[in-house]
Amino acid sequence: MKIGSILENQKVEKRIAITPEISKKYLALGFEVLLPESYGIHLGFKDEDYKKHDVKILSDEKEILKTANVIVQLGLLSDDKNDLLKENQVCIGVLNPYDNKEKIDKLVKKKINIFSLELLPRITRAQSMDILSSQANLAGYKAVIESFAKFEKAIPMMMTAAGTVPAAKVLVVGAGVAGLQAIATAKRMGAIVFATDVRMASKEQVESLGGKFLTVEGSENLETEGGYAKEASDDFKKKQEELLSETLKKIDIVICTALIPGKKAPLIIKESMINNMQAGSVIYDLAAIQGGNTAFTEVDKITDKNGIRIMGESNILNKLPTSASNLYAKNVFNFVSNLYDKENNKININLDDEIIEKTLMK
Repeated sequence: MKIGSILENQKVEKRIAITPEISKKYLALGFEVLLPESYGIHLGFKDEDYKKHDVKILSDEKEILKTANVIVQLGLLSDDKNDLLKENQVCIGVLNPYDNKEKIDKLVKKKINIFSLELLPRITRAQSMDILSSQANLAGYKAVIESFAKFEKAIPMMMTAAGTVPAAKVLVVGAGVAGLQAIATAKRMGAIVFATDVRMASKEQVESLGGKFLTVEGSENLETEGGYAKEASDDFKKKQEELLSETLKKIDIVICTALIPGKKAPLIIKESMINNMQAGSVIYDLAAIQGGNTAFTEVDKITDKNGIRIMGESNILNKLPTSASNLYAKNVFNFVSNLYDKENNKININLDDEIIEKTLMK
């Protein structure tokens, strides 16, 4: 049984799906590992680091796509590479099925087994495979670091003989995994942190990290069975808008993380709210690639509106790809381990297993 991976388009994705540490685990599980030359060199992983674990390094990546039983990637392969895949091969990655439906349908018709890991169910057994949580943790941390670097004042309160520098005030919009990590990171750096979320269940989590939870009067719990946020009513949106309008007048840094699976990111911070913010404030929008949570978010640009800088990147994890790759590779290995029947040396697509059933593209 062979497992392989090829490099992504380095301009948009620097992470890799198999690290040297994880290649060793695949070999122990019973796989033969196939990788192209210089697969991890940009992250400091030399070919020799793989070869010492008996990984096969090939000069032609096409051979990997043609011969590997299982292919693990970050995203969906390009059309020309997908054309090389054959019936019964297994492809695993973060495939964005809502936007790539046509391409995925084409692969399914070829009887290629496609697994999209962002569809993993929120159950205890799937936690070690949860790529959304592992990557969102890093994204939340990095968003704070990036926004603080653009903020031209001190973050913690400082008392000096010349006077006191007040602590920066941070608002985190969306208290999921990324938001909670953003709260924790901002607090550790000395900021005063506020947070808001449509899910009332997040209130306790925010407060446990030292943040102040902001909510509108008569809030309902807008949470799906899977623990994700769902779209709010018009009445709730109006009340939330009023609360945010007042809050943002005194906020220095905003971290936006609000997403709805399968839908465009909700517009939360409108033009009128931004116009009332203090000059010098910074907004980092982690939802940029899905439309953004602000009225002025542009992907991979810093937009200046009356002295307020709004940042939004297509892939913030490209700024810490080694850490992100280490976590992602472990998540994927755990998923593959669940798929693999070691005794019979085959992939077992058991649709009675909720993890497999939810992630398999049909």
